[in-house]
Amino acid sequence: MKSWISKYFTEEELASIKNEIAEVEKTTSGEIRVCFRHKRKLFENKDKLHEIALKEFHALGMHKTKLKTGALIFILFHDKYFDVVADEGIHKKIPDETWKKFEELLISEFKRERYCSAIIHVIKRIGETLTKEFPCEAGDANELKDDAVIE
Repeated sequence: MKSWISKYFTEEELASIKNEIAEVEKTTSGEIRVCFRHKRKLFENKDKLHEIALKEFHALGMHKTKLKTGALIFILFHDKYFDVVADEGIHKKIPDETWKKFEELLISEFKRERYCSAIIHVIKRIGETLTKEFPCEAGDANELKDDAVIE
């Protein structure tokens, strides 16, 4: 585990995040990932924060899901930046305001230092949202890893 992340999460908490994603994805054809970044990469210093989140979304191959139903929880700790990025299939059915509420929840809970519970709560809420519009289909496969990406 990278040393900086241990300030926010234990190994057990990271495992519980992974397990929550796996549980939620049993009810939806959506794919959820979490990415924790300590700070911007050197060549990203002039990039807008949302652009960095979008690049991460693509770097993780989230745009390649069969139904375009990937959702990324992206947190850039140094900049205190929170973003929930959803693919085009999701945007057709679920408005941006929904994702903004999840981001606001993360911000609020992180200020209270409730890191793991905030992530778990948002994963559950994303799952509930995706299950309504994108229920699990017969033959649905887990297309993306469930573990948190730590950079």
